[in-house]
Amino acid sequence: MDTKSNVIRVGSRKSELALIQTNFVIDSLKKVYPDKEFSIVTMTTLGDRILNVSLPKIGEKSLFTKDLEDALRNNTVDFVVHSLKDLPTSLPEGLAIGAVFEREDPRDALVLREDIKDCTLSTLPAGSVIGTSSLRRTAQLRGSFPHLTIQDVRGNLNTRLRKLDAPTKDYSALLLANAGLQRMGWGNRVSKILPCAEMMYAVGQGALAVECRSDNTELLTMLAPFNHPETYCRVLAERSFLKTLGGGCSAPVGVSTRLKPIESNFKLTITGAVWSLDGVTKVDHTLELTFPQIKRTQKHNLSPTEETANKKIKTDEEKVNKTYNPLEELDKMIAEKKGDLNCEDLGTQEDLANLETPRIFCGLSENLNIPLDVITKCDDLGKDLANNLISKGALDVMKVTQDLIRSSVAKS
Repeated sequence: MDTKSNVIRVGSRKSELALIQTNFVIDSLKKVYPDKEFSIVTMTTLGDRILNVSLPKIGEKSLFTKDLEDALRNNTVDFVVHSLKDLPTSLPEGLAIGAVFEREDPRDALVLREDIKDCTLSTLPAGSVIGTSSLRRTAQLRGSFPHLTIQDVRGNLNTRLRKLDAPTKDYSALLLANAGLQRMGWGNRVSKILPCAEMMYAVGQGALAVECRSDNTELLTMLAPFNHPETYCRVLAERSFLKTLGGGCSAPVGVSTRLKPIESNFKLTITGAVWSLDGVTKVDHTLELTFPQIKRTQKHNLSPTEETANKKIKTDEEKVNKTYNPLEELDKMIAEKKGDLNCEDLGTQEDLANLETPRIFCGLSENLNIPLDVITKCDDLGKDLANNLISKGALDVMKVTQDLIRSSVAKS
């Protein structure tokens, strides 16, 4: 960060969706820090450059993040905006996720070709081609809809939709993240949002993450008010689950989480699953955790907890007051919750700049909006879920899939 010029350099992929997401984060920061200037530095990642090979066959865990992270480590940029689902659960030394913004609907969307838009996955004709580059989606489709043909499709959202709309009619439908379509303004292309009973989503899907250097206390302080508590709890449990399991792009792993208020408490529910590549074998389990009220900043509303509706919980007049400053709320929270923050001398917003390097949980820096014991319990919940699946043979299922992929790569 160039303190003299007051310019913050922001790394981003070049795709339209990546730039929309990056500008969303910048606009959010500008509202609170109007004196700051932001400069976007775009770059192309390995995942953007290699489009003729399926993601699992490339064999690189950081396909869409490594180039951006290299820029962070080289001090070419100050922070990077990612789709959280693209970030591995273990980050390079010296880097951390400074904030996770409020999560959008994490579910997948079915996008049908215009001439068959009234169909569903179950009513599509036998042999209909569904485009997806995800092993997770492929396995679930093969297990639930064996009459369909699954074909790899690569490229950004614009490219994939052009392939679906092509006169050659190579694809009958695509499976895409609903959040990305909504951010692009293409909600009208969604034929159906798939419930988790039909299609479990990827770890972290629907959430935006801001990655920075873990020793950049000034930037971490700026980002702290935007670290959405409910989203943080859910994605930490998900990332802890995936990290313990050892999955990624090379294994069909899916999750579903909910955080619901129950009287004066909150209940976090997480379901995780692993499939064989043909979708026939499924290992899954569900765990729940109840803890006291999470301390939330007034900056954010709750994201949807029910699959039946994608609605934000309404706030009172104070929460939507245009003069509200999240930094003031953070000051108040720090003053009230010294013990929860595990920092005896922490009393004001300015004191955050003097903090030592924050604790890191699966790449996520400690969220100062949440009591530390809640963070630890969410982390442990994900670990417990993974260990339950491991006891049921999940690692054996994953190994078979990985062996099949390696065999396919060797033959190609």
